Amino acid sequence: MKTKLTRQLETTLYQYCLEQGAYVVEEVAMPDNQGIVDTLSYQQLPDNQVEWRCYELKVTKADFHSKAKLSFIGHYNYFVLPQALYEEVQAEIPSHIGVLSYRAFDQRALDLSPQPLRTPGFLTVVKKAQYQDLQVDQLPLISHFITSLFREVDKAKRVKKGLQLYSDDQLFKELKKRARTGYDVYDPEQNIYDRFIKDTQTDAITALQAELDARNAEYQALQLKYQELLAPNLREHL
Repeated sequence: MKTKLTRQLETTLYQYCLEQGAYVVEEVAMPDNQGIVDTLSYQQLPDNQVEWRCYELKVTKADFHSKAKLSFIGHYNYFVLPQALYEEVQAEIPSHIGVLSYRAFDQRALDLSPQPLRTPGFLTVVKKAQYQDLQVDQLPLISHFITSLFREVDKAKRVKKGLQLYSDDQLFKELKKRARTGYDVYDPEQNIYDRFIKDTQTDAITALQAELDARNAEYQALQLKYQELLAPNLREHL
């Protein structure tokens, strides 16, 4: 599970890359078993050259010292670190690897902002990365990049469609599972099953009342029409 700080770094880095004019995607598997890079950006340069940048996000010292493979295969490669962590580990960072330090916006600054900010903080280049040749063939790298982009588009479409994608049987099984988990007999309002039943019954009553009102209105209209048709006959008998 990603920590809140990791998600903040991801959000800020994504916006940072967009502002640089790059295409960006997170968690890309590298060709040739070169691991999985946290964030990969692709930028088309004016001379029809392509620039690849790899970013590895670390939020703790233990995370920084993790044995997980660092996928620094790009032309430029960066660690993205909270400022405090950078100060702790800066001596351990290889000379050719750059660093972007993250600082969260002050809450007072957020409150005073005239419009909502797109990111929770900002990044500063505290150490520039040195250029290196691409460490993998570009064609398979492009393929992996596109595959990851498709994954993110698919996830976004699924979120947009929501529960439409799930069958009634899947939804029913999930509802039963949640009904059995931590059921609170003293506070039914906290149980999803009871809330669902209550809302369903309320909706059913509302629907039935609307149907009844519509039929009553129709009955009144027919009764009025019938009385209008009988009126001439009644006057003749009088």
